[in-house]
Amino acid sequence: MPGGKPVWDGNLVDKDIDSLFGFIEAFVSCPSSVKKPFLPVRGKDGTLLFPTGDFVGVYYSEELKYARDIGYTVIPVSGYLFEKKESPFIEYVNSHFDSRLQAKKDGNEALSFVYKILISLYGRFGINPNSTKTELCDSEHYHFLMKQDSFIGFHPIIENLYMVSYHTVTADDNIHWAQPKNSAVQLSAEITACARIYMHPFISRDDCYYTDTDSIVLANPLPEGLISSKVLGLFKLEDKIKEGYFLAPKAYGYISEEDTNLIKFKGPAKHLVDISWFREQLANPSRRMKVQIKNEFEIDWDNQTVGVKEYDYSLGIKLNSKRITQPDGETLPIQVNDMCGVAKSLFKKLMKLQTTNTLLNEKLSQKERESEKRMDGVIVEEIKKIEYLGINIETTLIEESTQLDKEESDVTKTDSKKPDT
Repeated sequence: MPGGKPVWDGNLVDKDIDSLFGFIEAFVSCPSSVKKPFLPVRGKDGTLLFPTGDFVGVYYSEELKYARDIGYTVIPVSGYLFEKKESPFIEYVNSHFDSRLQAKKDGNEALSFVYKILISLYGRFGINPNSTKTELCDSEHYHFLMKQDSFIGFHPIIENLYMVSYHTVTADDNIHWAQPKNSAVQLSAEITACARIYMHPFISRDDCYYTDTDSIVLANPLPEGLISSKVLGLFKLEDKIKEGYFLAPKAYGYISEEDTNLIKFKGPAKHLVDISWFREQLANPSRRMKVQIKNEFEIDWDNQTVGVKEYDYSLGIKLNSKRITQPDGETLPIQVNDMCGVAKSLFKKLMKLQTTNTLLNEKLSQKERESEKRMDGVIVEEIKKIEYLGINIETTLIEESTQLDKEESDVTKTDSKKPDT
């Protein structure tokens, strides 16, 4: 996990991404061959996209490394670098998770929910330091608040009385902003990034019909070793589906093997949606139905009343908001080019330099291999020469030894012929 005091580095272009740990702003290029992209981008309308194309974003270093390994081009630019620390929450989470399992086993749902909150570190550390405050005030205070950047809106109640809403933050005074001491957004960002890394191999499967943050719908079962409701980090089997329709984010319905229906649909007309509606919508995805909606809690701020209001509503699904639907019903990722002209030009130059650097390294490695090969050849030749000389020396020594033996033998024979005196 990212720990210690972050250090800003404004020039990471020449750094190896494997040596970096923290949150990095990077030039990213995702090839169109990637059918289920990994890195997210916030669209102009606020929609979270997973596109192909070229863009600039801030990401956790580990997910940039993963993206590179699956085909992305990643060039780090700048970022905050952290120390790599062991998580201090392992024992805490494991202990409370076991307590939650025991509470469920005992049938104590209330206590189980309490333990669930206690181990929800993701939400706790990522809590928004901005909170919304709504109050009644006079005209003078209203005019003061409306000049502040934190001002949200107002509504007049009566003369010299306004209901105002504005953001508040933890601060030492009314001017300087101070980071709350009970949140650490880098930890929540790391948890999110690591979850994406963990989930992507399953999401990118050809038989993945739907995914939503921490869940997947697959045509084929996962290995048993990946499924357990009692082990942290493993999947929990929620349902086996015999008929299902997954048309858009937060818009799906299915019938389980136990013949129970589950419908998920956002919007004021969700009570009008059933399995039959999904069947018909699948046959004509662009279909929209005009329906009558009744809001039983309509607030009229001008008259300070709450009442019932009926209005017309167009019921349908929003197409192509995250992926582009093809004529055959399949979808492809949205292509983006989220870089200005200067950034794009710089990105292309950096990619060219990176490619050139890779080619030069390959050539250098080739030269080194050739040099080593030549050296190996020279060494082999020298060894052969040494071996040859060794054989010749040994042969000469043997010949010399044989000659000496012969001379000694002749001397012995001569001595044996001498008469005794």
